[in-house]
Formats: sequence, C-alpha cells, structure tokens
Amino acid sequence: MKILLVHNFYQQAGGEDSVFEAEGQLLEERGHEVLRFTAHNDAIQDMSRLQAARATLWNGDMYSKIAEVAAGFRPDVAHFHNTFPLISPAGYYAAREQGAAVVQTLHNFRLACANALFFREGKPCEDCLGRSFGWPAVRHACYRGSRLGSFVTALMVNRHRARGTWQRAVDRYIVLTEFARERFVRAGLPEPKLAVKPNFVPDPGVGTHEGGYALFVGRLSVEKGVSTLLDAWKIVGESLPLKIAGDGPLAAEVGAASGSGGVAWLGARPKSEVQDLMRSATVLVVPSICYEGCPMALVEAKASGLPVVASDLGAMGTMVEPRKTGLLFRAGDPQALAEAALEMDRDPELRRVCAEGARLDYLRAYSPDASYQSTLEIYEAALSEFKSKK
Repeated sequence: MKILLVHNFYQQAGGEDSVFEAEGQLLEERGHEVLRFTAHNDAIQDMSRLQAARATLWNGDMYSKIAEVAAGFRPDVAHFHNTFPLISPAGYYAAREQGAAVVQTLHNFRLACANALFFREGKPCEDCLGRSFGWPAVRHACYRGSRLGSFVTALMVNRHRARGTWQRAVDRYIVLTEFARERFVRAGLPEPKLAVKPNFVPDPGVGTHEGGYALFVGRLSVEKGVSTLLDAWKIVGESLPLKIAGDGPLAAEVGAASGSGGVAWLGARPKSEVQDLMRSATVLVVPSICYEGCPMALVEAKASGLPVVASDLGAMGTMVEPRKTGLLFRAGDPQALAEAALEMDRDPELRRVCAEGARLDYLRAYSPDASYQSTLEIYEAALSEFKSKK
C-alpha cells in the first residue's frame, strides 16, 4: 500500500511528532511505501496575523503543494496527524482530489476545544462541547490567552462543520481512547467513522521492578497534577521514595521539594534512561488533572509490566483497569493518591497481578504488532468508504 503521511509540526516538539515518526517507520518496516509531507509552525513568524488566520481556515498554498505531491506519488491513503494551523483542512480536499482515502488521527481535542485540552483555570472544562460555536473559548481566551486566536480556531471548526468537511472529507478518524471517542461523538463527528487505536511503543522488555521507588515521568506543569503529586508525598514520605523525571514550568517547585521527604528530582532524562527507570520502579504515578490524550508514559509502563497509579480522569480512566493493571484515585486528591501508592507498594500480590495485566494489555493493544494490525484495518475501512463515494 502507498501511504502519504501528513503532519504539521508545532514550534515545541511533542508526543504527536514522535507518533508521526514512529508510525511512518512501522509502516515502512512492514513493506509499505511511505511518503511524508510536513509543515512547521516556525513559518508563522514570517506571517501577519491576517495571513495566519486565513491559513488556519483554508491554506490554498498547502492545498496546491499536497495536490502536487499526491499527483506524483498516487497514494492509496493520505493519513493526517496534525493539520493545525498551517496545513488546514484544505489538505483533505487536495488528497481526495488525487484519489486518496483520508484518515485523520485526533491526537488532541482541537475539533471540540480551542486549547485542545478541555482544560481551563486548573480543571477540566467542556463549555464548548456540543455547541455550534465555541463562544466560551473566545470569552475566556482559551487559545494561548488570545481572544482573536480563540475566535479563529473556533471559526475554523465551525466553518468546516457547515461545509461538511468533518462529515464527508475524512473517511476514518483515529481516536486514542474510548473516552476520546465518546467526546468526539458528542462534538458531532460521525460515530461510524471513529476508530479507537492507541499509540504504541517498541517492546522494551519486562522489568524486575525491584527498585523500591515510585516514578513520575512527564512535563512539570499544572495540568499534569504536579502539585497533587508533591502534596501526596508529604504524606507518603520516605516509606516509598519518589523519583521525578521531567522538566517544565513547575521545575522550581519540584526542585524545592527535592532532597527531602523521599522526593528526588532527576530533571529531563534521555529515553533510554527513562526506560531503565521504569524497569526498576515499583509503580508509575500519573496524577494528571486534565483528560490527556494517550499518555506515552502510561503506555511505556504497560510495556515494561509496571503497575500504574493514575487519576480517574479521561484517558487514564479507560487505560487503567482497577486492580488488574493498576489503581485509580480521585483526581486532585493528594490523600487518595498517597493511599493508592502505599497500597500498591505494600501489597505484593496486587503488584504481581497488575504487572502481569499491564504487560498483557500492552501486547493486546499497545505493541507495534497490535498497532499495525489496527492501522491496516482502519486504512481498509477508509478505502472502502472512499470508493463507495466515487
């Protein structure tokens, strides 16, 4: 099969970029012909506000470039990872015009929320979900603190809803969890076109998990629940040491807590070192107070057979099966987090069951083999949908 992979890189590299690269490599390893088309948000620096707004709604230049690339490559499927803001939905039409079925991975909630997180003022927010226009996002300046930027983002979603883009120009959507699928159905996307396929990671091998410490891996920011984590360890203390791997806006707070009460801040660590940390840890802690998309740290924990203690919000609530792959606690509650972490540490039978369950879950849904099989099924469904409309 010939696949055109399309992605708009953000100015700050993130998980979507890694997934784009990993999925392309996986398809090539399995014998498919893959061509990548990318744009980068650094280009916005050379654009006026009006030019950037127009490009977000419909980028004619990108339409022409993608049409030209697709005309030469003749892909069976054009798989879009991110189109916001420079590629724009114009990319779908360009690919379809050249005979390609269109697949869109929804890595975040942009089509239902201007800031893509369903998160505002320190807690989940669904004020725009199901509305014909995201006026609450404009009022609260949800996109990067800008009312204008929030208006343009909401207008992009609204205009393409009216045009039928979301209903007709995409043959299959990939969502990362059942939770996300339910939210996008409420946002008005066509339910039969929504397929659940989580992110995958290569097999790192099962760890020993005899290090005797809890582990947090991720960005040190408000939505990741860092404050909840630090408050919980005021309760847990040295009875279960905590290692924190990551960096971000709350680095100063984490640094101040490090070195006492069982907390050790390691800073941002290379991927190989994070894998070693996971193979030795007793439990991974995911205290996010936002919904998340498909936390890669949680997927990596499953791969190494590491039990997880996670907040009960969003993706975590569907990715962690209580007492079978980990434990869930009430989001934002340090006492509940502390109790769950200590229970996991003090109950070897629970750890064994959750470790085995996590590893089996990885092999079933989060491994390269599982991801590849799901991807092929989605591509075939997209092709069938596309051909039925020709």
